[in-house]
Amino acid sequence: MKAGAPRRGSADWLPVAGAFLASLVLIWAITREPLVVAAYGAALAVLGGFICVVTLRRPAIEEADFGLPDWSVTITAIETPDSAVAIIDRAGRLVCANARYEEWFEAGNAPPRLPVDEASLDRLAGASRAGWRDGRARAAPVENERGCWKAEVVRTGRGEDFLVWRFLPIVSVDPVTDLVERLDGKLGRSLDRAGIAAAIVDPDGLIRAATTGFAERATGDALGSTIGREFVSLLRQENGDRIGWAHEGKRGTPLTLYHFPVVDPDAPGKPDPDLTPSLLLLVEASAGIGGGHSEVSAAAPHLEALLGQLPLGLGMADRDGRLLFANPAFMRAAGREGEAPPTYPTDLVVREDKGVLSDAIRRHAQGPATAGEVAVRLAARPDEPVSLGLAAVRGLGEAAVLLSLTDGSEETRLKRQAAQATKMQAVDRLASGIAHDYDNALTAILASCDLMLLRHMPGAADYDDIRQIHANASRAAALTRQLLAFSRQQALLPEVVQLPDIVAETSPTLKRLIGEKIRLAVSHDRDLGPVRVDPAQFGQVIVNLAANARDAMLPRGGKLTLMTRRVTAADVRRMRSEIIPISDYTALIVEDTGSGIAPEHLGRIWEPFFTTGEQGKGAGLGLAAVYGIVKQSGGFIFADSEVGRNGQRGGTRFTIYLPVCHDTPAMTVST
Repeated sequence: MKAGAPRRGSADWLPVAGAFLASLVLIWAITREPLVVAAYGAALAVLGGFICVVTLRRPAIEEADFGLPDWSVTITAIETPDSAVAIIDRAGRLVCANARYEEWFEAGNAPPRLPVDEASLDRLAGASRAGWRDGRARAAPVENERGCWKAEVVRTGRGEDFLVWRFLPIVSVDPVTDLVERLDGKLGRSLDRAGIAAAIVDPDGLIRAATTGFAERATGDALGSTIGREFVSLLRQENGDRIGWAHEGKRGTPLTLYHFPVVDPDAPGKPDPDLTPSLLLLVEASAGIGGGHSEVSAAAPHLEALLGQLPLGLGMADRDGRLLFANPAFMRAAGREGEAPPTYPTDLVVREDKGVLSDAIRRHAQGPATAGEVAVRLAARPDEPVSLGLAAVRGLGEAAVLLSLTDGSEETRLKRQAAQATKMQAVDRLASGIAHDYDNALTAILASCDLMLLRHMPGAADYDDIRQIHANASRAAALTRQLLAFSRQQALLPEVVQLPDIVAETSPTLKRLIGEKIRLAVSHDRDLGPVRVDPAQFGQVIVNLAANARDAMLPRGGKLTLMTRRVTAADVRRMRSEIIPISDYTALIVEDTGSGIAPEHLGRIWEPFFTTGEQGKGAGLGLAAVYGIVKQSGGFIFADSEVGRNGQRGGTRFTIYLPVCHDTPAMTVST
């Protein structure tokens, strides 16, 4: 808004005239000389007239309106139905947001502090810092129980004092539905022009979608429909493996059939072939015989474009072993996501498997149209062998080999988890059997020592030796109790208690245990749910974890933190854990600022007798006993650690989740 200088009215000049008359009266009262008063009045009138003329002739100066911004205009501009938009200032305050933002994240929350999971909060915090620093940043995925989004942040404003956040939903695309739409569009018309008939067939053999060219070749009518019909009913099989269109009879041209399962490569686990739709391509086999300039030979670029868009890991190699192309899913499964395909597929495997893969490609390229698999080890993941599928391709001019590779990272992770579970179960049984046998033997030794002590008075020659035998046997009995705790064979006396009470009872012991160089900090959440544990045994859990933390922080010292946290079912759902069932929990967190645990040791810390300490310092049963007591109490325990580097501190965090006890049954003994 712009405005000119205002014009003065008669009322504005009244104070000036009053001051003029008052000054004349004052001069007359001082001098009593009419000439002096007249001269003063004339001079003042001339000066006033000059000022008036200058003022009236001065052009008006436009003034910019630097008032407060009109946020209603901004809200109208950012109001979109498919995205959430929020604007924050330098102080992190939410100054403007659209209706979609209020629906997804509530108006009282300003980015990056949103009601999302912990991992998403970390991504948002990093994007916020990058946005203020670089002017633009992204974060994905951002998840809570309402959905999943990708966030974009841009710094803007006259002084670049605002961040504009935009949240767009991440929609999971069904690869089958996406491929059906593509066959009905430009991709289907391109395949028809290249002489390739394409159809998507459900596991029950019924056609879900097909190109116009497929319908015309299968029924002889361009307007005919094949949706819902059995795929095999449209084909005929001749002697051997040759197939053709059923309505053409024996006069028809032989066809080559290509079969591709349509699965989501990001889906966990291995897909069931009996429940997977398939993409089937039919090409006239005789069209490519005799050279590479036939109509079907010209279809190779279109076929390559199709395979490049499929979510399947597919590549193609020629008879000389050169990799003609590989789609992004193939490179991702090979551990080379984002990289360009190499010259030879053998460049993707370890040196020992290069000859095996090269021979397999040459054999499938030169022999009959067959398919097979070969086990190879990828250079990106040499520890786990993968299955590489090979299929001879004919009818596209020169012979080629179709390669298929499935991303096996999820399957590998599940195998490792199963192997670890099997190993721990075997160790459980071994530890339990050994502990019971030792406990029986030690019980007899202790009983014999007690009888001998009754027969010997203090000061006798053998009294001190018997006492030493009794002490050593007692220490051995304590080790067997730890073994029984690890194998979950120890008798517990569970009670319904509050975790802060156990922490409070254990704190004096912890202060003496950790020493003066280590500071103990304790904090508790409100509204914690009660848990059902053995107070004495769970106190031993806290002591064992504190002892390990002390050893990791000495001699430099540090800080040991004990925290209890309330974990609701919604929090567990946001964690998306495959281990913890969705329920309410009370968590105990034991965190230190010590040297940390090396990654190669982190997976073995629960094993009995495993220790990284010096020989003679600890039997390696502390964490094994902790694991057994927690599991026997129905809980879960996790360890996260960061190793200190370059003089910086690391740290280890143990998190124990105990299910909330919603009732108070009578005390029972659990074995």
